[in-house]
Amino acid sequence: MQTTLVYAIYMFSNILVAALVIRALLSWFARDPYSPAGKIYGFFIRFTEPIVMPFRKLLSRFNTGMFDFSLLLAMLAIEIGANIICRIILIF
Repeated sequence: MQTTLVYAIYMFSNILVAALVIRALLSWFARDPYSPAGKIYGFFIRFTEPIVMPFRKLLSRFNTGMFDFSLLLAMLAIEIGANIICRIILIF
C-alpha cells in the first residue's frame, strides 16, 4: 500500500515537472495563439499557471531582470515536496 502511494506521488510530480518543461520549451516557439502549437501552449499555460503564480509573485519582489525563474522554483518545490511527502509515508 505504501509503495503504491509513493509511486503515485512520484509519478504525479514527474508529470507536473514535465508539463513545466514543455511549457518552457513551447514559450520559445508558440507565438501565434491560433496555430496548433499556440493552442497546445495555451493548454499548458492553463494547466501549470496555478503552480507557477505563487512563485512569480514571490520573485516579483526581487529584481531578476528579464529572466523568469518562477518555473525553475516551481520544479524545485515540486521535487522537494514529493521527496518529503514520500519519506514521511515510508517512515510510517
